[in-house]
Amino acid sequence: MKNTGSRSFRVMLMTFDLTPLWISFKTTLVTTVIVFFLGIGAARWVMNLPQRVRGIVDALFTFPMIFPPTVLGFFLLLLLGNNSPLGQLLKGMGMNLIFSWSATVVSGTVVAFPLMYRTARGAFEQVDRSVIDVARTLGLSKRTIFMKILLPLSLPGLMAGTVLSFSRTLGEFGATLMIAGNIPGKTQTLPIAIFFAVEGGDMRTALAWVGLIMLLSLLCMVLQGLWSFRSKATVSGR
Repeated sequence: MKNTGSRSFRVMLMTFDLTPLWISFKTTLVTTVIVFFLGIGAARWVMNLPQRVRGIVDALFTFPMIFPPTVLGFFLLLLLGNNSPLGQLLKGMGMNLIFSWSATVVSGTVVAFPLMYRTARGAFEQVDRSVIDVARTLGLSKRTIFMKILLPLSLPGLMAGTVLSFSRTLGEFGATLMIAGNIPGKTQTLPIAIFFAVEGGDMRTALAWVGLIMLLSLLCMVLQGLWSFRSKATVSGR
């Protein structure tokens, strides 16, 4: 009985398609790196804008947060579709984003960017302004203040934004399905695989993917908590 059970388990593992896991991991990793730098750069830029302009730009950057993912995906489809001006331009350059792996990165970036931007801006604004003022009186340039003071003091918040962006991209479904579709081995991410597994009645596969996503998300949160605790302890020591 044991040999039969272990043999069945090995056969199940051999026949289990792991491409959705690889596609999700690759998409989430690339998207998180892009959003990390975009969010920090946008937060720094907005902080230096005049107050009136800052409110308008801030609203534009956070606008994707209020849209349902499917609505956001619909707008992305209109913007990047082959019949749109931008889509025609990309097509003339030999690029076709719609229903490609690149589309999963685009949708992930759009939905995760507001989280990273808002978290980064909040982390920057929580830094004691007197420290920045003292650095300016000492003649330090804006770049040096940002790299040597503002970034290190904001690291716990920035890491929290990175984890949120990672988790949001990992669980992205609506916008990705709208512009990337469900192409096995190409654009089928874990959430899309779960949806179509449930729709097809394959509850075993759906439960396996759900458990894996929950495990990855929990691991990210634990690592972020540990890293944040160490960073705060280091900053306090300094």
